[in-house]
Amino acid sequence: MAITDWPDDQRPRERLLALGPTALADAELLAIFLRVGVRGMSAVDLARALLAHFGHSLARLAAATPQELTAVNGIGPAKAAQLVATLELARRCLREELQERTTFAAPGAVRDWLRLRLAPLPHEVFIALWLDAQNRLIADEELFRGTLTQASVYPREVVKKALAHNAAAVILAHNHPSGVAEPSHADELLTRTLKQALALVDVRLVDHFIVAGSTPPLSFAERGLL
Repeated sequence: MAITDWPDDQRPRERLLALGPTALADAELLAIFLRVGVRGMSAVDLARALLAHFGHSLARLAAATPQELTAVNGIGPAKAAQLVATLELARRCLREELQERTTFAAPGAVRDWLRLRLAPLPHEVFIALWLDAQNRLIADEELFRGTLTQASVYPREVVKKALAHNAAAVILAHNHPSGVAEPSHADELLTRTLKQALALVDVRLVDHFIVAGSTPPLSFAERGLL
């Protein structure tokens, strides 16, 4: 049955207008974007199929390429391009918030941006958020990329990047593709080493986050590991 044949109080668009976006399920929100389904599938059915293709993970969907999206029956190149553009706008919105406000005033935005940026990646990536003296974002930068289990991080290179950005502070982050956010002994040792190296050039390590799956990024500062 097409969505136009549904009762008004069950249609995603009408529900959003009446109740607000937070009242809708993921598939309903996605169906509003898709607008129409395909033969034998409503827009909601197509949205559910799209989510199922990516393991019901919004993070994986957010990281999908146009080619990966068009692998789903009913998603053509135009719709895939629109979806990728929309998700990129969400990332840029969060990034803009980090640039306009201090990181301490927007801790949720930091975590949300890190999850969108790192959670879906199948390989380990180590990034830095360089901050000015007021803890506003100067730049975000991928520093190292490793294998599924290990990334090689060189403190001297991190210090060089800090000086190049004239940073006063930094937030470090890396992902665990395994989906387990707990820091390893190597993670803790690396964090201490980087904190000491950065302190030599008066750059403060604000935090180090581990991003894994859909759980909130783990904070070294909150764990007392800095």
